Amino acid sequence: MRTNPSARGGFSLVEMLIALTITSTLFTATLVALDAAFKGYKHTTEGASTHVVSRIVMTRIMTMVRTGTDFGPYPADPLDAAQNPVESDFIEFVAIDDPENGFQRIVRVERREADDAARGPYELWYIQTDYEDEVESDRQELPLLTNLDDARFTLTYDVGPRLLEATIDLTVRPNDVQDANVGSSLEAPVIRFVSTVAPRKLDEVE
Repeated sequence: MRTNPSARGGFSLVEMLIALTITSTLFTATLVALDAAFKGYKHTTEGASTHVVSRIVMTRIMTMVRTGTDFGPYPADPLDAAQNPVESDFIEFVAIDDPENGFQRIVRVERREADDAARGPYELWYIQTDYEDEVESDRQELPLLTNLDDARFTLTYDVGPRLLEATIDLTVRPNDVQDANVGSSLEAPVIRFVSTVAPRKLDEVE
């Protein structure tokens, strides 16, 4: 029996459709896995980065409070339990006081409403104002943290006036990559930092 040399073996149309279906299913599964891995990576790195930056800012504020003097806001009556401690969205203090040269530097850290919704709802700002002979000579402002849910300062005073302790309470939402959670079921966890610091007692140091 002789075979027809012109007849060739090959895939039928049904076999081709089955093969294409299997291939497309594998590609879809792979892309879904890669997408989930990418979003999970972004989710983790956002939290880690924001955590590090927020801790640096918190440490810097605590250092400034330790070395500062003449804090505000100050209650009208520090003996009134309804006024003391003071809860505020800012803290200010004298960072440098040089009466011999007539120079004074006042630092203020405050919560502001964000101008851009992508950086909000609040931001934490640093304001540094220099005075020469009680006249403002220079002012610098810069944002310390963005995408704050809240920033609160609780100041407890003794009569004098003297600040006994300050509590800084920051609630930050990770937002290093604004579109990292688009289409993802992951929600960026809110990070809260609470620290209490007492200023240095200058009379004991001297």
